[in-house]
Amino acid sequence: MNNIKPWISAVRLRTLPLSVSGIVVGSCIAYYNGFFKISIFIFAILTTLSLQVLSNLANDYGDGIKGTDNQNRLGPERAIQSGKITPEQMYDAIKINILIVILLTFLLIYSAFNSNQFLYSLLFFVLALLSIYAAVKYTVGSTAYGYRALGDIMVFLFFGLVSVMGTYFLFARQLDHILIFPACIIGLLSTGVLNLNNMRDIESDRASNKITIAAKLGVNKAKIYHSFLIISAMLLSILFAIFYYRSISNLVFMIIFIPLTRHTIKVINIKDPKLLDPQLKLLALSTFALAFLLGIGYIYNAM
Repeated sequence: MNNIKPWISAVRLRTLPLSVSGIVVGSCIAYYNGFFKISIFIFAILTTLSLQVLSNLANDYGDGIKGTDNQNRLGPERAIQSGKITPEQMYDAIKINILIVILLTFLLIYSAFNSNQFLYSLLFFVLALLSIYAAVKYTVGSTAYGYRALGDIMVFLFFGLVSVMGTYFLFARQLDHILIFPACIIGLLSTGVLNLNNMRDIESDRASNKITIAAKLGVNKAKIYHSFLIISAMLLSILFAIFYYRSISNLVFMIIFIPLTRHTIKVINIKDPKLLDPQLKLLALSTFALAFLLGIGYIYNAM
């Protein structure tokens, strides 16, 4: 059991609900439009979860061997940092996880396109390879984009646009213009989670030459940026609800505005960076809850 605990910690379970938020929204809208298929949904969830685990392990490895995860860092102790998992063990786990992602990608693509749509299959396999590359290169290597203030845009793209729109395309083999709203909503909130993490670690990141948007902006401006991300997501949610209103069920997700508003106010008022850490879980779960309720609203209308 003692050998398993460090790996459970390295997987970072609290990040997993956030990673599937876009899958939930894209799948629910596909259901509403009559394109849903349970096997695609299952393999999309499994593939996304395995990608998130890969990202978490690679992040632990990259920051661990560079010394970014050290005693000055305020967040939870990481696996390599603690010495409970060696860099070699983590590297092996990353390679195994990549193979799992590739296998699940094949199953997902076959479930969506069978053997009839070669170009679509090729497109999504290339997209999977790009996702693997993005998951690993966030902190690994001398050109890690997470050290060059590019993490925010990558999270917005992959957690928002690619996740929501890509999922819908797997079901429908086409795109719908309404997807841009939920894709941006999930992308903005997911970027907020990353920014919150980076706000907590501004000082230790600067000391380790890890340049993030938060590190470049400084605490006060990073808080303004964070508020912009959350408020923008809520405003887009309202516009989406107005433009594509079907029934009162489409408005249920707005109940999540309560924890999101309280979260934003609390982040602005927090002085001690350590107190930002609990807000990470709150924002991640709020994002998942919003995605779930937004999607369920459309499923209800399809029944």
